[in-house]
Amino acid sequence: MTEFVTTALGDRVAYDRYGEGPGLIFIAGAGPFRAIDPVTTETAELAAREGIATVVYDRLGRGESHAEGNIGLDREFAALSALIDVLGGRAVLCGHSSGCSIALAAADAGLPVDGLALWEAPIAPTGTAAAWIAEVERRMDAGDLDGALAHYMKDMPPEWLEESRKDPMYPQFVAQVVSYRADGESLVWADSAPHRELFAGITVPVRFMMGTETFPEMYVAADSVVDAIPTATKTELPGAHHTWESAPMATELARFVRESSAVTG
Repeated sequence: MTEFVTTALGDRVAYDRYGEGPGLIFIAGAGPFRAIDPVTTETAELAAREGIATVVYDRLGRGESHAEGNIGLDREFAALSALIDVLGGRAVLCGHSSGCSIALAAADAGLPVDGLALWEAPIAPTGTAAAWIAEVERRMDAGDLDGALAHYMKDMPPEWLEESRKDPMYPQFVAQVVSYRADGESLVWADSAPHRELFAGITVPVRFMMGTETFPEMYVAADSVVDAIPTATKTELPGAHHTWESAPMATELARFVRESSAVTG
């Protein structure tokens, strides 16, 4: 059943909690929220059965986490801080796609995290993120939300946008593109300097995970993260099309959360 928590900045965040034990928070990337993401919910439920507490929440501006105005990284951090408090004051963050760069930025900003589980972080260094996101934000600010969504997805497989446009929920997907500002800010940060420099303050365990069928740039990103963070490791799990299979992912996450909480606790 949906619960709500109010952040220090006044936003009301909708979430589901499962199980008891050391905590894990799932951070969606650009797009997903609980009502359209059964894989994450199933993973959270399965992981909770292995002795941890899990939280799946609607990112600000999506689903039941209604928010207006400029939904930047500061508000996303406040949401994470409130959810970490729900779990007792510390948690592992599991980022999916651009949720990974939010997780990394949150750890770098000093949020009380025990570890970072990163599923297919799209942060292979390119030096092009700032220009790309600047155009997304320009379209947002001009009220061209459809154009902002199209530009955000310009380097993704074209069939993803084509299929989205056929979905009856497409108008909602367009409306919630305003929530991508936090994704953009974190991706620009992750591309703003060498990873060894950017991630130097991250000392908690980090696990970079990717599907057995994934994109070539994920291997580049994984190697960059592992090279930059001494506590980072990488692994492949069953998965394709930028997502995972619930059961093996749940087992891997439960193990990682227990190990990470033991190290930092």
